[in-house]
Amino acid sequence: MEEQNIRYPANLSVDYPERDLDKLMTLLRLIVAIPILVILALLPRGGFQTGDGDWSLRLSAGAIVFLPTMLMLVFRQKYPQWWFDWNLAFTRFSTRVAAYLLLLRDEYPSTDEEQAVHVEIPYPDAKEDLNRWLPLVKWLLAIPHYIVLFFLGIAVLVCVVIAWFAILITGRYPRSLFDFVVGVLRWSVRVSAYAVLLTTDHYPPFSLEP
Repeated sequence: MEEQNIRYPANLSVDYPERDLDKLMTLLRLIVAIPILVILALLPRGGFQTGDGDWSLRLSAGAIVFLPTMLMLVFRQKYPQWWFDWNLAFTRFSTRVAAYLLLLRDEYPSTDEEQAVHVEIPYPDAKEDLNRWLPLVKWLLAIPHYIVLFFLGIAVLVCVVIAWFAILITGRYPRSLFDFVVGVLRWSVRVSAYAVLLTTDHYPPFSLEP
């Protein structure tokens, strides 16, 4: 019974807007979001490069630091703190952008401030909490989640279209649709923490709940 009350070591919550949402910004959301989408798209191509053009360093610096983290866990059983900090910051930023595109909030996504989108992923003790060989197969073990999330993603698009009309008419995001969309985002973040960020060995639950 006690184990059921233990929260998964990755969580997402989004504050429900207690005021009417901006109808004009909702109408023009895809256009208004272009600048922040450009910034988000450029990040995987960014980073720093050594004088001899070391491509592996560029891979480490762009987007999620996945392959270097996997190799470090396998060979050294270590998760460098600054790699984790980058991965967490990027995950939070991209999730804020996703929440904005899904009409969950009106605030323009910040590149560094938490705002109303809260992503919690604790820093792991690699030697104590993580199996050194599991990162090699986590992407494979997560395939059932990818399949379910694909169909949930289709449902989310339908919900967002309905919510778009609801906001334009009433100014409010229907709470049931809001909770469902946030739940799918939460599910996605947990799968990412397991299979991509490699911060936990606990298999993600097939659940929308916190």
